[in-house]
Amino acid sequence: MVEPMTPQAIMTTGQIGKIQELLGAGLRKAELQSEPVQEVLEHRGGKLAEELVAVVRKYAEAESNLIIRSAKVDRTRTPQQVLDATGRKQYTDRKAVDSMPRGEGEEVEVGFFKLDLSARGGLISDDDLEKEFEFRGIKPDPYAVAAVNAADPAFADTHPNGTHWKDAQGKWCFATFYRWVGGERNVHVCRDGSDWSGSWWFAGVRK
Repeated sequence: MVEPMTPQAIMTTGQIGKIQELLGAGLRKAELQSEPVQEVLEHRGGKLAEELVAVVRKYAEAESNLIIRSAKVDRTRTPQQVLDATGRKQYTDRKAVDSMPRGEGEEVEVGFFKLDLSARGGLISDDDLEKEFEFRGIKPDPYAVAAVNAADPAFADTHPNGTHWKDAQGKWCFATFYRWVGGERNVHVCRDGSDWSGSWWFAGVRK
């Protein structure tokens, strides 16, 4: 069962200090020249602060929209056995199924996130979706995503979800878990270049 969102406390003084510590370490490593940095501080300090806060906000908002599930994954199974374990009606392409990467880790955290695609015309390509995975520090892992859906078959009823990967030829493949209204629970695995719609929750393991 997915827990409802609860009000979150404002960031603490300790967290602000940690951000300052990380930023300070990064700036020292960058070895920027003093004179232009001083010019920025004197003439554009306010703008600099706004942009730094915006970056922190962007990362924090991405985290707040994640659903995290723990999963035990049997990496010894074949891709077909992984799909069979979900107990779902299968719509699959054999080559796509066989190309599913096994991934790593027996006990993992799987993150599910949903995108607002209104500014993109309601669709997103696999290439751009991969950038969203990378931004969140999440790696596509069909074995782990299947394990979550096997352990909780009802999850995809309200959170239709999927993930993707590239096969040996560099073609995008996908696995989706869903249930049509009044219908059976399904898993769909195929190789396809079509864009994703905003109805999906995308999933993978934390890096």
